[in-house]
Amino acid sequence: MSTIAVLGNGRVGGNLATALTQAGHEVTVADRAPGAAADAARTARIVINATPGAGSLDRLVALREELRDKILVDVSNATVDGPDGLPAELIYPGSSLAEQLQEALPETRVVKTLNTMLFPVMTAPATLTQAPDAFLSGEDPQAKQTVRELLVDLGWRKEWITDLGGIQTARATEAAILFVPHVIRSSGFAPFAISIAR
Repeated sequence: MSTIAVLGNGRVGGNLATALTQAGHEVTVADRAPGAAADAARTARIVINATPGAGSLDRLVALREELRDKILVDVSNATVDGPDGLPAELIYPGSSLAEQLQEALPETRVVKTLNTMLFPVMTAPATLTQAPDAFLSGEDPQAKQTVRELLVDLGWRKEWITDLGGIQTARATEAAILFVPHVIRSSGFAPFAISIAR
């Protein structure tokens, strides 16, 4: 059991918070109230960034002290949205939100994961007709192992979880968001994930 703070109470954050609570973790969800994110992060061992990626860097840098020595699980994608509200381009081309966070928060262990799927798949991967993949990117092996265990609690089989390596590998998974609008326009808003056929 871990103490977890979820920053962001939209569909992604709410979905993760509910599933992690059901798995037996002690979960606090921070809404937009002043000081809520700081209070939640201060008392947690693991902090999940489920805030909109375009503003995540500023929000989290403001929590530098609260995030010191914590594991920061980043599930967001930093994009500029098109007229239809779907992702149109990356905010950090040639880099990634996760890399920007790790550079700005050197005393926080950033792990990127769960950002290559629609949000319902994050907590119900077995509902897809084919096995999905969840990817891990991060510099700290122990932090990645902790996040791997959280994913198992969310229903991810061990063989569905792939450690890609250091935080720089997050630029590949974040770029996968550019598939999303095209898939939605062609197939509708049905749950899907990026997976590697083996």
